[in-house]
Order: sequence, then C-alpha cells, then structure tokens
Amino acid sequence: MRNRSAGQVAHSTVRPNPETGRRGPTRTFLRTADGIPIDSVYDPGALVYETGPDAFRSPSRDLVFVVAHGFTGDVDRPHVRRVAGVLRAHGAVLTFSFRGHGRSGGRSTVGDKEVLDLAAAVDRARCLGHARVATVGFSMGGSVVLRHAALRPGTADAVVSVSAPARWYYRGTAPMRRLHWLVTRPEGRLVGRYGLRTRIHHRDWDPVPLSPAEAVPGIAPTPLLIVHGDRDGYFPLDHPRMLAEAAGDHGELWVEPGMGHAEHAAGDGLLGRIGEWVAARAG
Repeated sequence: MRNRSAGQVAHSTVRPNPETGRRGPTRTFLRTADGIPIDSVYDPGALVYETGPDAFRSPSRDLVFVVAHGFTGDVDRPHVRRVAGVLRAHGAVLTFSFRGHGRSGGRSTVGDKEVLDLAAAVDRARCLGHARVATVGFSMGGSVVLRHAALRPGTADAVVSVSAPARWYYRGTAPMRRLHWLVTRPEGRLVGRYGLRTRIHHRDWDPVPLSPAEAVPGIAPTPLLIVHGDRDGYFPLDHPRMLAEAAGDHGELWVEPGMGHAEHAAGDGLLGRIGEWVAARAG
C-alpha cells in the first residue's frame, strides 16, 4: 500500500443521511507520519448547518473538537461516543482510535508515538476547513494532547487535558500497578489484546519521551485547561497540581469534587462546561 501524508484520508465508509440531506458522521482511515492507519469519525455537529433542511455550509468559521481517548478506549466505545455527543452541541467533533486500539493499525506505545496519531487527526480537521481546532484528551490522551501542543506549537487553538499524569512510571495506586503489569508482562499484553481490544508494543521507550509536566511550559500562549477529579483512583491530586504549576499563568485548573477517572467519570455537565470554555477561548 502506498504511504500517504499525515492526516490524508485512506477511505470512507459512512455516507451522509439521505433522508435529511444533511451530512452525518463520516468514518475515514487516516495515515500517520510513520505510516499507521488510524480509524476516525468526523461529526460536523449541530452548528455547521443553515436553517434550511437541505442547506450545508462550509465549517471553516466553526470550531472542531479533536478528542483523544484514554488507554484501552476507541471510537466505538460508548463513553467516547457520549463525549462526542455532548461536545457536538458546541462544534464539530473528530474522534479517532489511537494506534493499537480498536480498528486502527499498529501497536500502542502508551503515549509515545500516539502524538503522531493526534497530529494526523488535527491535520484532518484543518483539511476539513476548520479555522479553530481544540484538542481534548483523557488520561493517556490527556498526556498526548499536552505533548502534541508543546512539540507542534500553534497547531491547536485550545488544549484540554482531563485526568492526565504529570510524570511517567507512576505506580503509587493499585490501578496503576495493574496497568504496568498489563503493559510490561507478556501475559498482561495478551489480556490487553484479547480482553481489552488493545494491542500493546513489547518494546520499552527509547528514548523516554518528554513528560507531561516538562511539556506544559511549551504550550503557552495557547489556552490550556487541566481537569482532574478529587476521587481519581489512578493519579492523585499532586499530578494536576504539578501540571498547573508548570503551566503558570497561562493554564487553568479545575478540580472536580466527587469525580473519578477520565471519560467514564466525566459527566455531561462537566463536558458541557468544557465545551463552553473551549468555545470562548479557542481563537
């Protein structure tokens, strides 16, 4: 198969809704800079349509959310679709499956090469004509949006990181110790493949990527929102506080009372507030 540039469409499998004449979600495979096919779903949302039943305008004046899921998620998981469903009230939404997840190719590197997956999705959003692109990531995806914004300054107009770690190799909670077993042990990777639909690379990081806390200072002046639950069972509150300290004045921290970890714990009300925050600050 001929290699394509990052963000280029490989093929589309979803058609517009023929009953209304309005474009519905479109499923495409993107190609990353290192040649991995990435499954993506683009939903133009409620804001790109004129009032006429068959009229459609270019989304170039509108906002698009590029959603980066957590480890073992994918575009078809109910919690990812719920996130997309809430955010579409504020703009278009592009979701995708990281490498090694769902129907995407390759194997997961648990936050390292995934920056290339996000870059392909952001490039796709720009190619669709959106002038304002916000990246919204959860857990592993939260660390990826931080590193992407620092390594590729100016490609996102706002960044939201939810339930992200501040530093690598954290094992201070039971869920994180289980996750390390899943990633580092052959039997754990088998559980990941057959039980969680996640194919995990067996190689260690070499070199170790920039940590989220090290990346955050490079995001300015892009607006940055850090969101974390005070009942997160994976990463305690020292993680978001470390990220907020690294961000300085350009970052904003929301500590959510009673919230657990990532997409599963992010309620519709919180997601709505995130959508409003992005719409007010992106571009």
